Amino acid sequence: MAAPSSVTMPRLDHEPSARERLAILRAAKSVAIVGFSPKPSRASYFVATYLLQDADYRLHFVNPVATGQEVLGQPVHASLADLPEVPDVVDVFRKADDIPGVVDETVAIGAPALWIQLGIVNEEAAADARARGLTVVMDRCIKIEHARFHGGLHIAGFDTGQISARKQFR
Repeated sequence: MAAPSSVTMPRLDHEPSARERLAILRAAKSVAIVGFSPKPSRASYFVATYLLQDADYRLHFVNPVATGQEVLGQPVHASLADLPEVPDVVDVFRKADDIPGVVDETVAIGAPALWIQLGIVNEEAAADARARGLTVVMDRCIKIEHARFHGGLHIAGFDTGQISARKQFR
């Protein structure tokens, strides 16, 4: 694995504000998606598709069950330690009970930021991660935040491609 990232993340001991989340997204050059699923119906696949199309991040997929597969043109790795570089953000799609282990892996590789996806909350693990020097965003979707800050968020969470103040009738 390459040396730890040279990207400087804001060091936060609290839940980041919108400006702080924007700073995290702007500073990042690479994102590892832990708990990535090769199934198109899964949220992690949808987020990966969005980030590949609409963001300039180098993406790395982590899923021990899908190791060796290539999905969306990217290899799937068994663990964070197997990645070719240290990601700037570790985006987590795992159940809340699995977060402490992801914190350990994230600290071990020297990644600066942990982003725990929407609907996943583990306050103890987040506090531990912050105490160990990580910048932590929890219970927020990186896709939604990126789209919100870059003007691509529709009420349903999708970019419609239309700009209009006119109400649409069906």
